[in-house]
Amino acid sequence: MLIIGIAGGTGCGKTTVVNQIIDELPDGEVGVISQDSYYNDLSDLSLEERRKTNFDHPQSIDFTLLEEHLKLLKSGHSIHQPVYSFLECNRTEKTVLVHPTKVLIVEGILILTNSLLRKMMDIKIFVHADSDERLIRRLKRDVNERGWNLDETLEKYQSNIKPMHLQFIEPSKEYADIIIPNNKYNTVAVDIVRTIINEKLA
Repeated sequence: MLIIGIAGGTGCGKTTVVNQIIDELPDGEVGVISQDSYYNDLSDLSLEERRKTNFDHPQSIDFTLLEEHLKLLKSGHSIHQPVYSFLECNRTEKTVLVHPTKVLIVEGILILTNSLLRKMMDIKIFVHADSDERLIRRLKRDVNERGWNLDETLEKYQSNIKPMHLQFIEPSKEYADIIIPNNKYNTVAVDIVRTIINEKLA
């Protein structure tokens, strides 16, 4: 199994890059796991307390479970991936059955901050986008899709998102093998990644 890590700041367009890579690869040979599924279980906290959690800090992620699941997939076993609710700010009781694939993409803002995860990755990618652009995308997503109001999102950006990006996410760029600028001119970088994957699959 070829494991590809795709990181980058919130709203940088990781999902777009993931889809660009997947689009021209054979169906059924590429799987995707999101770091967001592995936020810690906060069932012992009230919703109000959960909403105050700093979800942009590496300690908010259950990296132990994520590593365990990657090892199981790499050894040919299926896993039950957690399902996370952004509205409830917590894991649900549901899981998704994920089967091993020839290529596995692991994406998330904090995945390159963890040394054990990095060692498991064959290719490490960092998606770079302008900070203003990322803020706009984050605002739209949190307000329209995740049930936050504008003031909450802006306060969270100033108190958590921006400081955590500068402290943890931006420095993790140094571990990347490839840095992709997320704009309409990134086709060359994506083509390079796709070529490497095809060579590995062959």
